[in-house]
Amino acid sequence: MNNPGRPVFFFPNHPCSSLFRGYLIFFLFFVFSFINGCSYLKKEGPAGSSANRPDYETELVQDKDGNRYHAIAIGKQVWLAENLKATHYRNGDPIPEVLDANSWRKLTKGAFCNYDNENSNAVVYGRLYNWHAVTDSRNICPPGWHVPTDADWQQLIHYLGGEPVAGGKMKESAPGHWLIPNTGATNVSGFTALPGGYRSSKGVYHILDTYTFYWTSTSYSDQVAWSWFLQNNSAGATRIENLKTFGFSVRCVKD
Repeated sequence: MNNPGRPVFFFPNHPCSSLFRGYLIFFLFFVFSFINGCSYLKKEGPAGSSANRPDYETELVQDKDGNRYHAIAIGKQVWLAENLKATHYRNGDPIPEVLDANSWRKLTKGAFCNYDNENSNAVVYGRLYNWHAVTDSRNICPPGWHVPTDADWQQLIHYLGGEPVAGGKMKESAPGHWLIPNTGATNVSGFTALPGGYRSSKGVYHILDTYTFYWTSTSYSDQVAWSWFLQNNSAGATRIENLKTFGFSVRCVKD
């Protein structure tokens, strides 16, 4: 005899029991999927970021053009996790885009370009800037950020274990951008360096997929400034001086 004080759907042989169990399983599956999906969205980062990286900062950083960037804390510094894409200085003045190779080699003021003059490359790798744009008093980075000095870069490299191994900890580890072997790439820092190549002082584009060069704001001489590069066949990060007319990528660091 049925107990009148017990809900009928708990009886295993009741005709409603199977229906209730079906609804219960569906409900639990929905809740689990929702929670799992929210967790994925919370951890979503830039294209090419690796799963074995620290969490990115909550708020995105926006430049004058409306481009939005993830940021990542590395040691006591906070870096943008993507290369700069700005085409305007912080005050709204445009940065000239220079396509012609002969015009590029003669520049004495700030300018930018996209690798192979293709905007699609800028979407993935960011833009390439000459050193004059990097150090223009109108500022190329978003408010509260600056182009790193050589000392800023050395602090980053030291924190990541020094020049022989820091590059691997900064390089994107997922396949698709770096040419194999992409030696030592783990991206444990979350820096997510991509191989954006460079533009030479003669206006010629080189080594997309194998190298990335980053400007510092530190001058070496009248015509040369300090920069850092990573490459596909090394886990290292290398400091090198280059002509200020080269076109390199820019990563901003928080003030």
